[in-house]
Amino acid sequence: MLPPPFVRQMLELLGPEEYPAFLSALQEPAPISIRLRDDARISAPAQGTKVPWHPRGYYLPERPVFTLDPVFHAGAYYVQEASSMFLYEALRQTVDFSKRLRVLDLCAAPGGKSTLVADMIGPGSLLVANEVIRTRVGALRENLEKWAVHNVAVTSAEAEDFAAIGPWFDLIVADAPCSGEGLFRKDPDAMREWSPAQVEMCAVRQRRILAAAVEALAPGGIFIYSTCTYNRQENEDNNAWMIRTFDLEALSLDIPPDWGIVQSGNSFRFFPHRTRGEGFFLAVFRKKDGNPGRQNPPAVFRNVTPLAKTLIPEARKWLNETANPRLLQTPSGDIIALPAAQENDYLVLDKFLKNKWFGTNVGVFKGKDFIPSHALALSSIYAPTLPALDLSREQALLFLKKETFDISPDMPRGWALARFQGFNLGWMKILPNRMNNYLPPERRIRMEIKGG
Repeated sequence: MLPPPFVRQMLELLGPEEYPAFLSALQEPAPISIRLRDDARISAPAQGTKVPWHPRGYYLPERPVFTLDPVFHAGAYYVQEASSMFLYEALRQTVDFSKRLRVLDLCAAPGGKSTLVADMIGPGSLLVANEVIRTRVGALRENLEKWAVHNVAVTSAEAEDFAAIGPWFDLIVADAPCSGEGLFRKDPDAMREWSPAQVEMCAVRQRRILAAAVEALAPGGIFIYSTCTYNRQENEDNNAWMIRTFDLEALSLDIPPDWGIVQSGNSFRFFPHRTRGEGFFLAVFRKKDGNPGRQNPPAVFRNVTPLAKTLIPEARKWLNETANPRLLQTPSGDIIALPAAQENDYLVLDKFLKNKWFGTNVGVFKGKDFIPSHALALSSIYAPTLPALDLSREQALLFLKKETFDISPDMPRGWALARFQGFNLGWMKILPNRMNNYLPPERRIRMEIKGG
C-alpha cells in the first residue's frame, strides 16, 4: 500500500485525471532491459525490442536467469533500467566526445552509468568512477572490469574531495542518493523506508553534493544531475536552486514527443505510465565562465612504484603490443597498467584522493613466475596471442562455478584463457593430469545448474 503522503504528493504532481494511470502502472511488472557493450560480439536479443533513447538498449519479453548466461559474466551486456539509459541521449546532444575529456561519475555504484559513459568516451579520455560507500566499491570495480574499461580510476571519496582539485572535469554525472520513489514497484523496501522527512533529508544532502561537484567542473563543462524519484524537492526545486546559485546555463534537448518523456526546460521526467521504464529525473547544465583548473601533477605516485626493469619484459608478454601502458607495482605486489596518455591525470588524482584503484590490474609475480589477474582476462589489453580454450556452454558454466572438467590431452600445458563464444571468462592452468580453475572465489556462480 502506498504511503498516504506519497499519494497526496503524486495527486498534486500529476492531477486527478492522470494519477489513476500512474497507479495502474505501478501494479504492472517492471520492464526488463539490457544494454549491449559497444564492442560486444553479441547480436540483438531475438525477442527484444529497442529502447528508443539508446542504440544498444533492448527490452526483454521476460526476465531470463542472467546468472546462468556465460556472456553476462563476461560483460557482453549490462542489465540496466531503461529510463537510466536516457543519459546516453543527454550526452550525445551536449558533449563533444571527439575531444580528450576528464569525466567524473560522482555516485557511480554499481556501474550502470559509468559503463554507459565508458562506451562514449575516446581512449585518450579518463573516466573517474566514484562511490563514497566503501561496501559498494567492489561491485563497481567488478562491473567496470567486466566492461573492459582501461582508462579508468575507481575512487571512494566525498564530493568535497573533488572540489579540492578545482575546476578540472569536463563532464560530471551526479546520480545523487535519493528517496527512491521511482523504484517502488521494483523495491518494496524503498516504499517502506519512505517518508516526507526522508525526502527533505535527501534534498538537503543532494545540495551539499551538487555544490561541491560544481566546484570540480571546468568552465564549459557539462553537468548531469539525476535521481530515481518523483517529488519536486529533489528534482525541480534542486534544479532551480542550481541555476540560482551557480553560474550554470540550463540546456534543453531535442526529444521526440512519442518517447513519452515530460520535458520542462532543462529537466526531463520519466513516469511508468508514459514511458516503458521506472521513475527517473534528469537535468542538464553547462558551466558558463571561470578559470580552468591547472593542477601541476607531482613527480611520482604516493604508494606505487615503477615496475622493476628486470620484470617488465615478462609482464609485457601478457599485454597487447598496441596498448603500451605504464606498468606500476603496489606495496602488495599487484602490477597495474595505466594508459600512458593519462599518467599526469592519475598523478593529480593520487595527490588529492586517498582511496583509489587505477587502470587495469595485470597480475602479480610469485618469485619469477607471473600470475595473471582476472581483470586482465576480461580486459581490452591482454595479448591476443595468449592460448585460449573455447568452451561449450556446459563447460563454461562449470568454469563459472569454479569447478574442473575434462579437456583435450592435446591442449598445451600452462596458462590459458577460458573462452565462450569469443568472450573471455577467466584463467585456467593446464597441468599434465588436471586443469586448475583460477576464477576468483567471490565471482563463482552459487546457483544450482540443472544437470550439473
